Formats: sequence, structure tokens, C-alpha cells
Amino acid sequence: MQPNLQQLYGNIDIYLFDQLLKGTYDDCHKIIDAGCGGGRNLVHFLQNGFDVYGIDPNHNAVSTVQQLARDLMPNIPKDNFKVAAAENMPFGDAEFDLVMSSAVLHFAQSKVHFEAMLNEMWRVLKPGGYFFARLASDIGIETLVKPIGNGRYLLPDGSERYLVTQQMLLQYTHDLGAYLHEPIKTTNVQNLRCMTTWCLRKL
Repeated sequence: MQPNLQQLYGNIDIYLFDQLLKGTYDDCHKIIDAGCGGGRNLVHFLQNGFDVYGIDPNHNAVSTVQQLARDLMPNIPKDNFKVAAAENMPFGDAEFDLVMSSAVLHFAQSKVHFEAMLNEMWRVLKPGGYFFARLASDIGIETLVKPIGNGRYLLPDGSERYLVTQQMLLQYTHDLGAYLHEPIKTTNVQNLRCMTTWCLRKL
């Protein structure tokens, strides 16, 4: 019986799936999901011979992804998945070919916190490596979000998030010495929130 898409890819972020379909990460070998949760974005990588790592500050999430990894790749070391914060990653410089950050950066408490997470993810990325991020932004709902301080906003859906603008993302791209290998793309969810995909390659 042929496996279905759910078995092959799990509950993957659709914009990460887009990159897989395009073959963007085919030559990446060692990858990390910074803020991996229970591993929803790791199923494909675990089943296809990648050297997979993940961090998350939530102990239960790390236990869940460790079990997922053992089920899909029985010989994977348990220590590949650690309880850690994105701003303090327990890895050396330039270790990974791909760093993923899906729905993590918008939980920053301030600009300082946001930049600490971003810079740490960038530190562990190899030159020539890829960075995939999905994060909340104000793009398309600029007049509908309410500032509550420290770069955080109240969104129309009732959530509070640290929001970036398109100009901020372009400036960070420049400051990191990166380039956009895909245009910045934003999904507007019925004017309740906007999620932006930010795909970089490290020069």
C-alpha cells in the first residue's frame, strides 16, 4: 500500500512543503528546526536520511519529537533534540545546512529578544546554507494592529505578537549578509492576522 501525503510529510508547513517540491534543500544534509514543537516539519527529513536536529523550550514538545524521531529513524541519537531556547542554541558556529524557524520569531518579547533569536539561528548556519522562517507581520494589516509596546502588537484575532514589517525583513537580510532566494510572501488570513515567509541564503 502506497503511503499517503500525511505519512510522507506529516502536518508540514505548506510553504516549507513548497520549498521541498522545488528541491531547494536537496543538497542540505544537516538540518535543525529551531522551535521544533512536536516535530510537525521534520517527518520528511527524518524519513529521507537527513541528519536532523531540533530544539524547543518546552520539555513535553522535545519528548514528543524524540519519540517521533525514534519511530521514523530508530538509530537517531536522542540528544539530537534538546530543551533549549532559540536565543541560546547549544551548537557550534556554522554547523547546519538548513535552519528552520516556523512560528517562533513572533513570540519575541522585544526587538532585543527578536534579534538575539535571529542572530543565534544565523550563527549556527553554514555559509551557503538556507534559512526558512515563517513569522507574523503587519504586511497588509498595518492599520488593523494595535501597538502594545516593545514591538509587540494586538492582532485582530485577539493574539499578541512581535510583528515585523517588510522593510525590517529587507534590512535584516542586508545586515546578515544574506540574499532572498525567494521573494517575501505574506498570507492574509481574512484580515485577522498575516503570516510571512522569509527565505534566505547565507553568503
